[in-house]
Amino acid sequence: MPEHMQAVVYTQLGPPEVLQVREVPIPVPTDKQVLVRVHAASVNALDYRRFAGMLKGARVPLMTRLMDGMLLKAVNTVLGADIAGQVEAVGSAVTRFKPGDAVFGVAAGSKGAFAAYACAAASQLALKPDNVSFEAAAATPVAALTALQALRDHGRVQAGDTVLIQGAGGGVGSFAVQIAKALGAQVTAVCSARNLDAVRSIGADHVIDYTREDFTRGGQRYDVIAAVNGYHPIRAYQRALSSGGRYVALGGDIPQILQAMLLGPLLSRFGSQTLGFMGIATVTQADLAVLAELLAAGKLAPVIDRRYPLSAAAEAVRYLAEGHAQGKVVFNLGGDV
Repeated sequence: MPEHMQAVVYTQLGPPEVLQVREVPIPVPTDKQVLVRVHAASVNALDYRRFAGMLKGARVPLMTRLMDGMLLKAVNTVLGADIAGQVEAVGSAVTRFKPGDAVFGVAAGSKGAFAAYACAAASQLALKPDNVSFEAAAATPVAALTALQALRDHGRVQAGDTVLIQGAGGGVGSFAVQIAKALGAQVTAVCSARNLDAVRSIGADHVIDYTREDFTRGGQRYDVIAAVNGYHPIRAYQRALSSGGRYVALGGDIPQILQAMLLGPLLSRFGSQTLGFMGIATVTQADLAVLAELLAAGKLAPVIDRRYPLSAAAEAVRYLAEGHAQGKVVFNLGGDV
């Protein structure tokens, strides 16, 4: 095995074009880590949000600097979290995986996924189902874990529930539609007109074009609302909930996040409804195994918008940061994907 590899490095503060493909040392796994030869990786909000305010050459926004500890810690690191590939080597304490295993999961820290090789904690990997491509597996972990934990743990979705997914056309939203269906819910998907057919194709029972209809004023009540990057005031979401309903905010602008975090618990305390915020998903082997089962059974299939080579990392990140993507964007590193 060579000593160096190609990786996407965040070189300095600035727009996506500061991302460069460089030769860096191949990481060495610790006792509890696995070294994966990456076949595919995908981009998440954690990778592109730092660039969202810098797309037109503007100064780095204060919030962006604060988000990453002034971003100084991020400079000269390898970006990316979601990976799928084959095990190259394992640490001395790893017994679940062996070289040659096909796996998917989340890369560790600053030695990220946008590279030919990546290290991951063994506890943050699962075996890839044989009938699932590396691309599909790489597109799944962070976004699908977020959707799963939001609906199952925060929304407490049960069979027969009416569930509304706002932002159903994006990465997390498209997984949320499918996971809600797998949990036995009746699903209403809210998205733009260009995504209506796509969300129908992944199982949505009803669709709403948000440019033509405001679901918070339509009179329909839902048992669970999962708002992916939602923009309505929390009181509007509360109005659209049934008695005993649950509202989960996933991202969004600062006012929506603060309302969900601060006002949500207060409103929940004095009524039958539960309103709150979900932060970053917890990566566990058990939940990755749940996703693997859903993928293998055909109940979960990532919507992949575009595929890029690693050399086009800046273009891929810009595309996502500008809000164009329908579903996920994947890096194809060659090999059997």
